[in-house]
Amino acid sequence: MSETFPVTVAVTRSDGSVENVRVGTATKNGDGFALSLGDLRIEGRADAAAPRRAAPAAAPRASGGGDGMVFPPYGRSKGMPIVGGSMQDLEFYANGCRRTLGDPGKARWHDKERVLLAAIEAEMSRQGGGGGGDMPDDGHIPPPSDDDAPF
Repeated sequence: MSETFPVTVAVTRSDGSVENVRVGTATKNGDGFALSLGDLRIEGRADAAAPRRAAPAAAPRASGGGDGMVFPPYGRSKGMPIVGGSMQDLEFYANGCRRTLGDPGKARWHDKERVLLAAIEAEMSRQGGGGGGDMPDDGHIPPPSDDDAPF
C-alpha cells in the first residue's frame, strides 16, 4: 500500500485569518511523489474577499487530531500522520512547537506552529494523555532549528 499525504495551500483572508485549503494528494512513488491536484480556479482579485464555502481547515477538530495533518520534517516520525502517533512522538513534537512559539526570532512560523500544536494536543487528548504539560528536553534529540522549517 502506498503512502498518501494531503496537499494544502495556506490562504490569508482579508481579515488576517489563515485557512489551509486542501488542493490535492501526494502519493509516495519510489524516491519521489506523484501529485494529484483537484480542479483549481482563481476568482476575482487577490485582495477581494472570497465567499466562504466551508469551515477553515486550519483549526483542527478537538476530537480528531489534525484532519490528515502530519508531523514536521524532522525527528523519527517526520511526515507521518499525527493521528495514531505514539505518546512519546506527540510529546516530542509538541515540545518542538512550544520551543518555536517561545522564540520571537521564529515569529514567521508561529501561526503554523499554533495549528500544529493544537492538532498534536487534540490527538494527545483523544488518546487520553492530556497534552498540556511541558516535557523536559533530555538533550538526546536536538531541538528543531530554522533549517527544519519547510520554506
